[in-house]
Amino acid sequence: MKLHKTLLASTALTVAAATGAHAAGHGMADSMTLVSWGGAYQASQQNAYVAPYLEMNDGVSAAWDESSAEAVAKLRAMNEAGNVTWDLVDVVAADAIRLCDEGLAMEIDHDEVLAAAPDGTSASDDFGDLIVSDCFIPQIVYSTTFGYRTDLVPEGVAPPSKICDVFDLETYPGKRALEKRPINNMEWALLCDGVAKEDVYDVLETPEGQEKALAKLDTIKDSVIWWSAGADTPQLLADGEIFIGSTYNGRLFSVIEEQGQPVGMMWDAQVFDLDGWIVPAGLPDDRKARVMDFLKFATDTQRLADQAKYISYGPARGSSASLVGQHADLGIDMAPHMPTDPKNAANTFLYNYEFWADYRDDIDAKFQAWLAK
Repeated sequence: MKLHKTLLASTALTVAAATGAHAAGHGMADSMTLVSWGGAYQASQQNAYVAPYLEMNDGVSAAWDESSAEAVAKLRAMNEAGNVTWDLVDVVAADAIRLCDEGLAMEIDHDEVLAAAPDGTSASDDFGDLIVSDCFIPQIVYSTTFGYRTDLVPEGVAPPSKICDVFDLETYPGKRALEKRPINNMEWALLCDGVAKEDVYDVLETPEGQEKALAKLDTIKDSVIWWSAGADTPQLLADGEIFIGSTYNGRLFSVIEEQGQPVGMMWDAQVFDLDGWIVPAGLPDDRKARVMDFLKFATDTQRLADQAKYISYGPARGSSASLVGQHADLGIDMAPHMPTDPKNAANTFLYNYEFWADYRDDIDAKFQAWLAK
């Protein structure tokens, strides 16, 4: 639970703002291919540090590829073909661990490559426990949680507020949206089948526990629309095609606060996770030099705080927390919309990235076979 405590404590840290610019250097490539998730999150990256970096570096360009969900498979294929076309890849922590273990991501000396905090605190101390792999550069703390249509709550019934309301088709009829992968779904299913929070991963590592989770998911399977992209559930909610659905908290913030849709947030059993960069192994020197220059800028204290102006994800640096201010366009305070806000984090579920790094392939195969039934 050390990581969980770090996430919640980070909002209390106070530092001064960081400033600085990076001049274009010799021996660096003049273009980068950045891989991310599309949608509101990628837009926050573009606004907070990609556009400012390009403005400071004349002649440098950056292209986006929205393939982060398939990053492991695609990097494996690129490596096998001997043609890695990506320069910097945004991945969840568990995928970073897998890529590092397979030698597909470059190991990073965080204190050598990344900027220190404004008060001189080293990068490794500033990111702390969120550096879960030698290849991983953390960016944000986010959560996967549920949004629901407020105008579709049955008359005389309280809005859904507990994770197990997702499995209650009688009280809350209508379609659900769940991600088309076992992660999070299996954990929520076990919680709602009576498994204690602290026992979930012990149960899930057994074949019997996996069957137990799938049996619970069977109870709502016919009412589920399966999503693959983070933008899917917000669109399904906006279109009124589902009553409730899981997605990333920042996507829900966008549909509620920016689009003004009749959607509510359900924070119960939100699953904390980390997202960050990996540098593909084996890049030519000029591309690697450009990426390292960009990384130092894009992950400094101010830039990670700036990202929170555009999306409600907590910056991974402790020194960024006190710099989180108002939304760039709406002018609303962003802190209460962060997954780490104490009111939102009353009952969180900490995603076990090490478990999924070990068991992902096996459970994925079982989950996909169950989906096909």
